Amino acid sequence: MRRNRHVREQEVDPFYDMLFNMLIAFVFCFIIALLAMNPKALKAGDIPSKAEFIINLSWPDLNPNDVDTWVQDPAGNLVWYRAREAGLMHLDRDDRGLKQDVIVINGREVVNPLNQEVVTLRGIAAGEYTVNAHYFDSQDSKAVDVTVSVLKVNPRAEVIFYGQLTLARKGDEGTAVRFSVLPDGTVTNVNTLPKTLVQRI
Repeated sequence: MRRNRHVREQEVDPFYDMLFNMLIAFVFCFIIALLAMNPKALKAGDIPSKAEFIINLSWPDLNPNDVDTWVQDPAGNLVWYRAREAGLMHLDRDDRGLKQDVIVINGREVVNPLNQEVVTLRGIAAGEYTVNAHYFDSQDSKAVDVTVSVLKVNPRAEVIFYGQLTLARKGDEGTAVRFSVLPDGTVTNVNTLPKTLVQRI
């Protein structure tokens, strides 16, 4: 009788072992899944963007005039205020001078004095890039001094261009910089040879 009971216990044990192992495997998979989740990335609009280059165009604070940034990539794609994404390029900020630069804080109107547009290149496409400034609209009929910088972000921050140009009147376009990027991200042939972009539209 004891022998039969012992045999029966041996027949049941593997089943319980299998259930226990499955439970452990399930809990392990659940913990791995939790660790792999990134709750911050699940928030709408909170997905971090990667940038290889940052192009910054600015003009004097509180200047009422509207200057636009135009950037062309090696494939001929153009990014500007009506095409904020093209290829790997993104117009992250479009500034219209003093228009829409007033915000209300604690019931008081506060003017943002900064005039700045920002374009990011979120990947490396080998070839030549052209950065132009376009005097889109004038409120005072005066010339505008524009400052342009190009920052290479990876693997470390490096200024590859910093310069200025003057747009004399509404409608003027000027090439701030042209530069070429090699497949490994190396920048070559930085120059300011003029190239028209605005009239191509």
